[in-house]
Amino acid sequence: MDPDSLQLGTEHLWNWLVRLLSKDSEWLNAKVKFFLPKMDLCSGDKAQDATQGVILQLRRLHAQGRATWQAFIHCVCMELDVPLDLEVPLLSTWGHGVGLKRPYQSCGSSPRPKQCKKQQLELAQRYLKLLKTSTQQRYGSKIPGPGQPLAFHQAYIPPILQWSRTPTPFRTQEGMAPGDPKAEDGADVSIRDLFSTRADKGPRVTVLLGKAGMGKTTLAHRLCQRWADGQLDRFQALFLFEFRQLNLITRLLTLPQLLFDLYLSPEAGSDLVFQYLEENANGVLLIFDGLDQALHPRSSRGQAGPEDPSPALDLFSSLCRGTLLPGCWVLATSRPGKLPNCLPTEAARVHMWGFDRPRVEEYVGRFFPDQPGQEAALAELRGSRHLQSLCAVPALCQVTCLCLLRLLPGSPPGQSAALLPTVTQNYVQMLSTLGPRGYLPPEALLELSEVALIGLQTGKVIFSVGDIRPPTMAFAAALSLLTSFCICTGPGHRDTGYAFTHLSLQEFFAALYLMTSPKVDGNALASHITLSSRWVLRTKARPGLLDHLPTFLAGLASRACRPFLSLVAQRDEMWVSARQAVVMQALRKLAARRLTGPKIVALCHCVGETQEPELASLMAQSLPCHLSFHNFPLTYADLAALTSILVHRNAPIHLDFEGCPLEPHCPEALVGCEQVENLSFKSRKCGDAFAEALSRSLPTMGSLKKLGLAGSKITAQGISHLVQALRLCPQLEEVSFQDNQLKDWAVLNIVEVLPCLPQLRKLDLSRNNVSVSTLLCLTKVAVECPTVRTLQVREADLIFLLSPPTKTAAELQGAPDLQGNAGQREEAQSRSLTLRLQQCELRFHEAQGLIAQLQEGPRLDEVDLSGNQLDNEGCRLMAEAASQLHIARSLDLSDNGLSVDGVYCVLSAVSMCRTLAELHISLLHKTVVFTFAPEQEEQKGSWDRTVLPVSLTCQMPSELPPRPAAIRLTHCGLQAKHLEQLCRALRGSCHLGQLDFSGNALGDEGVAQLAQLLPGLGALQSLDLSENGLSLDAVFMLTPCFSTLPWLLHLDISSDSQRVVLRGDRRGRDRWTGGSLPDFPAGAQSSAFHQRCVPRSLCLRQCQLEPLSLACLCETLKKCPGPLEVKLSCEVLSDQSLETLLHHLARLPQLSLLQLSQTRLSPKSPLLLADFFSLCPRVQKVDLRSLCHVTLHFRSSEEPEGKCCGRFTGCGLSQEHVEPLCWLLSKCEDLNELDLSANMLGDDGLRCLLECLPQLPVSGSLDLSHNSISLESVLGLVKILPSCPRVQEASVNLGSEQSFWIHFSRQEKARKTLRLSQCNFGPEHVSRLATGLNQALKLTALTLTRCCLGLEQLTRLLSLLRWPVGLFSLRVEEPWVGTAGVLALLEVCTQASGNITEISISETQQQFSLQLEFPHQENPEAVALRLAHCDLGTHHNLLVWQLMETCARLQQLSLSQVNLCDTSSLLLQNLLPSLSELKTFRLTSSCVSSEGLAHLISGLSHCHHLEELDLSNNPFVEKDTEALMTVLEGMCWLKRLDLSHLPLGSSALALLTQGLSHMSVLQSLRLSRNGICDVGCLQLLEALRAASSLKELGPRPSGNPKMGCEIVGCSKRDSGQTPGRTSWKQKTRVGSPHLRRAEGPASVLSHNQIRDFGAQHLAAILPALPELRKIDLSGNGIGPAGGVLLVESLALCKHLEELMLGYNGLGDVTALRLAQRLPHHLRVLHLPSSGLSLEGALLLSQALDGRPYVEEISLAVNSLATGVPHFHQGLPLLRQIDLVSCEIDNHAAKPLAASLVLCPALEEVLLSWNLLGDEAAAELARVLPRMSRLKKMDLEKNQITACGAWLLVEGLAQGSGIQVIRLWNNPISPDVAQHLQSEEPRLDFAFFDKQPQPPRGS
Repeated sequence: MDPDSLQLGTEHLWNWLVRLLSKDSEWLNAKVKFFLPKMDLCSGDKAQDATQGVILQLRRLHAQGRATWQAFIHCVCMELDVPLDLEVPLLSTWGHGVGLKRPYQSCGSSPRPKQCKKQQLELAQRYLKLLKTSTQQRYGSKIPGPGQPLAFHQAYIPPILQWSRTPTPFRTQEGMAPGDPKAEDGADVSIRDLFSTRADKGPRVTVLLGKAGMGKTTLAHRLCQRWADGQLDRFQALFLFEFRQLNLITRLLTLPQLLFDLYLSPEAGSDLVFQYLEENANGVLLIFDGLDQALHPRSSRGQAGPEDPSPALDLFSSLCRGTLLPGCWVLATSRPGKLPNCLPTEAARVHMWGFDRPRVEEYVGRFFPDQPGQEAALAELRGSRHLQSLCAVPALCQVTCLCLLRLLPGSPPGQSAALLPTVTQNYVQMLSTLGPRGYLPPEALLELSEVALIGLQTGKVIFSVGDIRPPTMAFAAALSLLTSFCICTGPGHRDTGYAFTHLSLQEFFAALYLMTSPKVDGNALASHITLSSRWVLRTKARPGLLDHLPTFLAGLASRACRPFLSLVAQRDEMWVSARQAVVMQALRKLAARRLTGPKIVALCHCVGETQEPELASLMAQSLPCHLSFHNFPLTYADLAALTSILVHRNAPIHLDFEGCPLEPHCPEALVGCEQVENLSFKSRKCGDAFAEALSRSLPTMGSLKKLGLAGSKITAQGISHLVQALRLCPQLEEVSFQDNQLKDWAVLNIVEVLPCLPQLRKLDLSRNNVSVSTLLCLTKVAVECPTVRTLQVREADLIFLLSPPTKTAAELQGAPDLQGNAGQREEAQSRSLTLRLQQCELRFHEAQGLIAQLQEGPRLDEVDLSGNQLDNEGCRLMAEAASQLHIARSLDLSDNGLSVDGVYCVLSAVSMCRTLAELHISLLHKTVVFTFAPEQEEQKGSWDRTVLPVSLTCQMPSELPPRPAAIRLTHCGLQAKHLEQLCRALRGSCHLGQLDFSGNALGDEGVAQLAQLLPGLGALQSLDLSENGLSLDAVFMLTPCFSTLPWLLHLDISSDSQRVVLRGDRRGRDRWTGGSLPDFPAGAQSSAFHQRCVPRSLCLRQCQLEPLSLACLCETLKKCPGPLEVKLSCEVLSDQSLETLLHHLARLPQLSLLQLSQTRLSPKSPLLLADFFSLCPRVQKVDLRSLCHVTLHFRSSEEPEGKCCGRFTGCGLSQEHVEPLCWLLSKCEDLNELDLSANMLGDDGLRCLLECLPQLPVSGSLDLSHNSISLESVLGLVKILPSCPRVQEASVNLGSEQSFWIHFSRQEKARKTLRLSQCNFGPEHVSRLATGLNQALKLTALTLTRCCLGLEQLTRLLSLLRWPVGLFSLRVEEPWVGTAGVLALLEVCTQASGNITEISISETQQQFSLQLEFPHQENPEAVALRLAHCDLGTHHNLLVWQLMETCARLQQLSLSQVNLCDTSSLLLQNLLPSLSELKTFRLTSSCVSSEGLAHLISGLSHCHHLEELDLSNNPFVEKDTEALMTVLEGMCWLKRLDLSHLPLGSSALALLTQGLSHMSVLQSLRLSRNGICDVGCLQLLEALRAASSLKELGPRPSGNPKMGCEIVGCSKRDSGQTPGRTSWKQKTRVGSPHLRRAEGPASVLSHNQIRDFGAQHLAAILPALPELRKIDLSGNGIGPAGGVLLVESLALCKHLEELMLGYNGLGDVTALRLAQRLPHHLRVLHLPSSGLSLEGALLLSQALDGRPYVEEISLAVNSLATGVPHFHQGLPLLRQIDLVSCEIDNHAAKPLAASLVLCPALEEVLLSWNLLGDEAAAELARVLPRMSRLKKMDLEKNQITACGAWLLVEGLAQGSGIQVIRLWNNPISPDVAQHLQSEEPRLDFAFFDKQPQPPRGS
């Protein structure tokens, strides 16, 4: 047709097309949906007729463009019945172009055959034949063709292929049955298996993964050859593409262009050929080699069609995902790494592992043509493990064979392998082999190396002609270093490309250039020494081309390569060695770093290439002890490189391979590796070949202790190899074969090896397939094998735990048979077996077999059969066998289908089991657990091993009684009808202890029946009836049991929680387990050890207590033996109920305690309880708190009537309640304590109470704290106080504490004390206060603490105070006292109206104290002196004159911690001579200038009448001290002298000695820390010979009666403490004045350096001091020699009371002598840090035992351990014992507690910084109630846990009067400590002592 005719005929064709398609509208709709998938075809079409609809759809198709329209026309012609005369014009007019793939044909009729289809078939067959012919020609020649590998036509050995992931099953018709092991991951793969997966739908993609040199490219070409030879007949067409060539094509391609333009073009009809390939895609295989080298990324566009040009990688992606050629086969090769995202997740992956040993030998055999060459090469190979490692990589195997071919003819055996030690040197040797006559031109090598490096850096592996110079090209071609091939860059554009024969060869030449080129400096060279990580999912998408470059650089750094490098670089070897040193230094830095697993492997290759032992050793030592490799492939060469490094390691190492694809024969690389201690493999890729290889290595690893092989695919065949190997590994301690899907035979085969592994501790066979019958076989092995200790089976878990035997195999072999058998029997008897068979589907018959096995076996520790199917019969059978099996701990039969009927059988079966400790059955929770106690022989053995005091040995019974058993039948649905049968079954038990029926349905009927049955069950310890639906009537049924059941002591009932518990005495259970204190010999003070009669208690909580119920309850309690405690709790208790209760309680003589807790009472209840004092004379204490808690204590009828106590706190008492309350309390004969705190009395109520106070018989204290009292009440108290004759002291604090205490005495006291704190007095209140004080003539002391009393108000108060006669003490504590100064305070004294007898000032403590004497009297001497200073011209003289007047009778002046200015000292200089009655002068811890000191010395020089002088702790220099000593010359009447902490040099000491010689009446001398040496001591002692009245050489009193408290501490130097240990006295401790009687000042010689020399002289003069009562020589460096002399001399001091010799190295020798000569009147003994041991402490405790005067003992910081004081008679006056930091542990706790109880006056026990644990806490808690006067116990820094602390809480709850227990720094968490402190506030966990100080007089 010409163009004109074609144009004219278009309209005709259109009309014909419309008519044709109108006949088949369904077909047209299907085509339109295919070509226009996104267009809505439904809207707007229904209103049109069929013809118009066809026209509209055709227009839509035509509007989509030429390509779509042409494709549609082709579909019309091919699929519809189109006449031939019309088909030709259609195709010629609109059908030119390439068609798309055919859409889904929805029509039912198939198109009729066409002539074009025949033509298509012919063209396709012609093309396929051409494709196969071309491939045959390419691979058929012996000469390598274009693009073929160098060794393609040499010997080809298929490498190891292994499935990594197979998403689809294998075809059975291919010879692979379903379930065949080879069809699983990790199975070996043949080449045919690569194309055996069934993927009829979706893509058929396989990825071949292998490291460089494994033969991936060779395999791709081999597949092409096999297909051309007809071996892969399933494929009609095969296409091979290399991504390195595809990278050269930059333009976009369609799939037909890729197939035909770049590979092979059809002769004609390419469109028809492509269409045929589409239709037969399942017969098309496309191979893409080098996927990891793909350079061009995918485009961002969507899926491509045949005509859509795309990058090559996009086409590859579309092929993989099935959008192009759906159903075709795709095979891609790649190095391991992160694969591109274009691969579908279901793609199969195959690992290529190279050669194992048989393949290597086969390759070598085929490589060498002659027989001698083969034999020689195989001999070299078999003799060198390193050569085998190289040949595991096929590419290196070829290189090695090339080198051996050259080296073998002229080398002796073994020499050739030595020349090929590394990969790098293999390549070097290969170059020499290939070179003509061994000559290699340096220029060509260097130029070729530069080309290689540039290519790697730019990602270029194919070079063109212009990239390489012709001479270099000729050199490389001659040596076969480069290959040439044809490359197609486009249609019709072909060129020749060149590439290195292998990528590793290019990397070798690149490394050669870096090492030899002068253009590369050292920094650039070092920058290439890097390690790239190879984590599979975390690396870059494409592995780099420079990954192996560091390995070749390291190899070239070897010394052996130095000549070769020198040749190439044409430099001397010194220059080469410098280059090599750069590489070595970089490797050393890497070797010292911590690296990940892949980098470690890479570094191992590098270090191995260097052949440097020093570097290998550095890396080996730097490796962590646990080396893990996760999720990256490892080859034999990798492990060989690692092993070569580990050889240089000294310490053992653990290797862990998890998730790593492993080459099957790689374990052979570990042969002989002695450094591996733990070896673990966890990978699904490990199969029988891997196990066989591992079995060859294990016997050679002599240090291996732990072997793990988990998650593998090993079958019985592989296990048999491993078992044989395990028999040769006796050193193994742990073996794991878990998660290997092993069958019964394999598991039994493994356990047979247990006797051959004497050191094995664990065998893990979990998550395998084991049947029940095999399980019984395993239990038999556990019973018979002497090393098995535990067999644990639970669902998938199966674990053997073993322990090595006590006798080695060598010993057993060396002994006779008889002895051997005896040893085996002894071993069987000594070992214990734990058997846990949980959820194993065991039934009755299996239980029978199991019992038979266990009866012949060893002693059982635990048997757990829970979760099986034993039912009633099986449980009964096991219960009957329990007593015969000798189970030591427990038998668990839970969840075995036990019913109520089975419970009876089980109870009957265990009734006579003497070792049963507890049986717990809960049918609801499916629990059945038997707990057993040790047998009697074991108990005796444990007692024999326990160290007991001699006094307790005689009390031990000859035979221990059986331990009571606990039977717990909880939540079993038991009813009253079951009780009789249950009790019948229980009655057979001879030692039933605890019975638990909680959680059942007994009801009141069952309780009534049980109350009748209980006497027949014997003496129980407890009975639990909780949660049984009981009412209050059950209480009335149970209370009579107090009289019918002798064992019943406690009945605890709670209505809310349905708790009903009957208990006996808990101590009975612990009688022979350390639960009670021993009895002591006759004559000992054991009154405190008499067993207290344990009271019976009824605890009824959260019940409705109506009057009738209470009356009935009390009636039932009348017959109850006493003493009786009743504890009640309900929501509300009415007044009527309370009256009823009190009325009946008075009729219960056995009642000792009534407690109402958490019960709301009415406001009238305080009056009812107050009246109870008169209704019941036995009441001892009434305690009502917050109208919710009531406690009544009663004395027994045998006890004499004594003091009573009433506490009504927080009860809302107001003024209206005061009078009736006081009237009721006045009936009480002796009310010792009354507490009305936290009420609402207010000022009016207080006034009313004070008016009624004379009527109240209070003899102790009255607490009115927190009653909203104001300042007016305080002023009123001052007026009313004199009217109360028995008031001794009143204390008021209006601050945040709001405390108000009044203390009384039984008789009228002449002296009364008032303490006011934070009362905020204003100026208007001073006169009222003074008026009240003037009227309170019996008030003798007033303390004002922080009452806002300023200097002016104090001056006015002193001026207004005017008493008729008597002494009055005023003490002021205000902040301004610390800043006012001494002068201002003395000026205040001038306004006093009476005589001042005492003045005390302490600026630091902000205290100012005065004692006034009334009336004012004149002293004649003072008047004369005052007249002599009558010059009143200055203020100073006037002040002196006034002070002389008011202080004329001053007897004591005390200045402590003051800053004494020169003016003040001048005033004292003028004042002191006038103080004729001054007896005491103290200036301590103060700052005085030298001028001021001169004034002071001048004044003191006139005070010849002083009796006490204290100048201690002042910061004087030695010159000042010498001046002070001149004052002592005239003080002949001095009795007490304290010069502590003053520097006494030789001059000052001489003056002091001279002064002491005149002090004939001196009684106390303190010289502590004066730096006195042994020579100075000698001078001093000579002066003391005349002081026959000296009484004290002792310490400062711990409590200063004038200054309150003293800060006590000792430094590390003083305490002799070792450095690094925290001091145990780094806290502020408040001294207790009552611990030492302060008979006056003391004199010290402590903390000087008199040493043994001084002690010797002191011992000589001590007999001359018969009145000596105190001596303190602490910290004087006295040793045992001096100590013995002192003790001998002190024995002559008959009046000695206090002896302090601590912080001296006295030792046990001195302690022995002291124990023999202990002074009779000794009160205080201090020996801390004296070097005492256990022996010395025991001797001292024996000597101290029974001493009647001892009040204080300190043995702190001595290594006493168990040598704590152990008293038999006790110390009746001992108040404090200090055993801090004495290494006391739990073993000493019991005798210590027994000794403490024998000291009834004990108030403070210090046990901190020891090793006391919960056992010691239990002992202390047991004796706390017996220590009635104990105030403080210090247990800081011990090992007491929350359990021990709770025991202390229980001890405190039994009535202890202790105030605080210190528990800081014990292993108790803060949360638990807070909870314990909330339960018991007397527990103190803080660092600082927060103990509140009780009011004085309390």
